[in-house]
Amino acid sequence: MVRPTIGQLEREISQRIGSLYNTQLGLRPSKVICHCFDKEIVVTLEDSVTLVEQTLVDGNYRKLAEEVRVSLNKIIKPQIKALIEEIIHRNVIDIISNSSLATNRTGIIAILEQSPAVRNPEAIPKVDLNSVSD
Repeated sequence: MVRPTIGQLEREISQRIGSLYNTQLGLRPSKVICHCFDKEIVVTLEDSVTLVEQTLVDGNYRKLAEEVRVSLNKIIKPQIKALIEEIIHRNVIDIISNSSLATNRTGIIAILEQSPAVRNPEAIPKVDLNSVSD
């Protein structure tokens, strides 16, 4: 099996998370960016607030919109974890996510058990090349 490059993994994670948001929340973020850092994967999504959440905010129900977002993040978290594990073939220890209704952005941090096995580990910022193995 040929190992992917870190860029290929980042692109696949971005595309698959965008698709997940589309199928699960009925919303395709305008931009999904993924960056790997040794044992962490950071994903940012732009335009990630659903129409329902925005309607609640516009109707002066911000607290309810925030509760809806927290619930959506909890529901989608295990799916994001499974998706990342499937792509990188590594265990995800934790997923941390938060969304801002004010800026319409979501941030996701996946904490990995070990760095992804890629063709170009030197391209991963902060990676300890001595600890990279398969």
